[in-house]
Amino acid sequence: MKTVTMDEKEEKVSLNQIKLKPRISLFNGCTIIIGVIIGSGIFVSPKGVLLEAGSAGMSLLIWLLSGAFAMVGAICYSELGTLIPKSGGDYAYIYEAFGPLPSFLFLWVALVIINPTSLAIIAITCATYALQPFFSCPVPETVINLFAGCIIAVLTFINCWDVRMATRTNDFFTITKLLALSMIVVLGGYWLSLGQIDNLTTPDVTEGSQTKVAAIAMAFYSGVFSFSGFSYLNFVTEELKNPFKNLPRAIYISIPIVTIVYMLVNIAYFAVLTVDEILDSEAVAITFADKVLGSFGSKILMPLFVSFSCVGSLNGILITCSRMFFSGARNNQLPELFAMISIKQLTPIPSLIFLGGTSIIMLFIGNVFKLINYLSFAESLVVFASVAGLLKLRFTMPEDVLRSRPIKISIFWPIIFFLMCLFLLILPFFHSDPWELVYGVFLVLSGIPIYALFVYNKWRPGFIQSVWIGFTHFVQKLFYCVPELSSS
Repeated sequence: MKTVTMDEKEEKVSLNQIKLKPRISLFNGCTIIIGVIIGSGIFVSPKGVLLEAGSAGMSLLIWLLSGAFAMVGAICYSELGTLIPKSGGDYAYIYEAFGPLPSFLFLWVALVIINPTSLAIIAITCATYALQPFFSCPVPETVINLFAGCIIAVLTFINCWDVRMATRTNDFFTITKLLALSMIVVLGGYWLSLGQIDNLTTPDVTEGSQTKVAAIAMAFYSGVFSFSGFSYLNFVTEELKNPFKNLPRAIYISIPIVTIVYMLVNIAYFAVLTVDEILDSEAVAITFADKVLGSFGSKILMPLFVSFSCVGSLNGILITCSRMFFSGARNNQLPELFAMISIKQLTPIPSLIFLGGTSIIMLFIGNVFKLINYLSFAESLVVFASVAGLLKLRFTMPEDVLRSRPIKISIFWPIIFFLMCLFLLILPFFHSDPWELVYGVFLVLSGIPIYALFVYNKWRPGFIQSVWIGFTHFVQKLFYCVPELSSS
């Protein structure tokens, strides 16, 4: 009888348990949500709400309502995340509720536009502000793009190397951005303590308030998208420790924190700057710092804070969205390569490298900011489909499964959120360039022939099949990765 050594036992166990491990704590989960939601927008251009709201008072009310909307959505996603405890977030929920084609259309848009474009735009913003103190003239576009590419590459490497290192990086930059925003709030409070309260007293605080429903709706539309990212922790459910408890806890902790921070920062801005100064500013936090702290604040301190905030958002998106591609490949809707896990690091290296690589390519294909107009429509459609899926599952899932779900919310909340998402989906067709939205619809629908050719159709020419298998084996050897395995 052959004797099995301890080393052989350990090797056998390790090879049979190659899967994503639950290494994300409650604190890590909170910093992921906060880090993804709070990007550069609150520092650079929070004036989208103000532009439509017309006054400081109405603007603050819209921010509060937007936070309430995000909270309702987060409550729905907490049930979704515990009812379908799979990584992949919206993709996994749409797949379970509506099947392979609708879920693939979301995966397709995320693959081609949403994720690489979001990362490229955030990286460009990060590089622009990080380099600004070192240039007396506008920073050359080539330099910005190269530096942005380096930032994405470094963060991709960190995420490939170790999940804990990635979450600690995220913790650091999220705490940094919260400290930066706290400094803005403290400076605003100091300004008010000096008696500079004119901008926040009646009638100045309400002067110019919009009363037209259409304008208020557009202000709300802008505010809601400042909270985009509240569902991103759902993308890494399988890697979250004790997800049935920590997923809802992280959501319920993070959204109120973000709402309070947004409210206080906007109050600080309105305390120091007039409505016209905010609307005329290219970067509100820089104008604020220049008025309160002088050139040191506007030329060095605030650009540094903006770039740190962007790094945190980049890292959070890399952590979460790479798992969506991993989930898609696991469902045979993307090449098996994207479902590979590093044997040593236990990270989805191929998915991470694909996401980071396509984002870097996006930096050099032209004016990437033109694509941002398609993002809001696509994201609205995805959230709408997810909450519609929750309503469908409430009526189609077996009763015993529904009774045993860890989070049980009143059906009132999904219905309210569904109607609000429907409103946000339809609204831009009446107030934006209709052709941009038509292009967005066609972009989504362009995934149908791709699905038919490469997912639904299983036949491949022999030479293409052999080339692809050879490439897959090469990547496996290069990164020492295999498909997800788990002991039965």
